[in-house]
Amino acid sequence: MEAAGVRQRPRVEGGREEEILDATVAVVAELGYDRLTMDAVATAAKASKATLYRRWSTKAELVVDAISRAKGCPMPEDVDTGSLRGDLISMSCGDGGFTDEMPMSVIAGLITALHRDADLQKAFRERFLAPRLQLTHQVFARAVERGEIAPDVDVELLSTTLPAVIVHHAYVLGIGPTDDLILRVIDNVILPAARGSQVS
Repeated sequence: MEAAGVRQRPRVEGGREEEILDATVAVVAELGYDRLTMDAVATAAKASKATLYRRWSTKAELVVDAISRAKGCPMPEDVDTGSLRGDLISMSCGDGGFTDEMPMSVIAGLITALHRDADLQKAFRERFLAPRLQLTHQVFARAVERGEIAPDVDVELLSTTLPAVIVHHAYVLGIGPTDDLILRVIDNVILPAARGSQVS
C-alpha cells in the first residue's frame, strides 16, 4: 500500500522531473546523503522546494528514485559476448559500471547512511541493487550453461567477488576503479576460481 501511495503522488510535468532526478544524483555525489537537503536539490535543479515535496515526501524517497531512474546512474547493459570474461568486462567497464564515475560517487555518498537508515537501505536494495544483482546472476548463469564454471564452484560467492574487490579498493584503500584493475581481478581471481578445484 505504501509503495502504491508513493506512485500516486503527482509527477512533475514535462522533462523537469528528469532534470530534478539528475540534479539529485549530482548533489548526492558532491555532498553525500547526510548533507543533502531538499533546498540543495531545489537550488541545483532550479526548482522550488514545494515542487519537490509535492512529488517526494522525504529526501530518502527522492534519492532512491533518482539513483534508480536518473540518466546519471544508468544500469549496465546486459550484453551477451559469448564468454564470462567478455560479459564481465562489458558490464563493469561501460556506462553504469565500476569505471563510471557518477554511480561510484553516488555509492560513496550513500555508504554511511545505508548503515543507519533502514528505510533508505531497504529502498536502495530493492530499487538500485536488485536489478544489478539480477544482471550479474544472468551473466554467471550463462557462464554455467556454457561450461565455463566448474560444477564444484560456489557461483553465488564467485559472482560477488569482483564488486567486493572493487568496493574494497575504492572505499577502504582509496584506489579508484580502472579498466586495468578490473581486468586483473577478472583474469587473476574470477576466471581461475571459475575453473574450480584442480585436484582430481
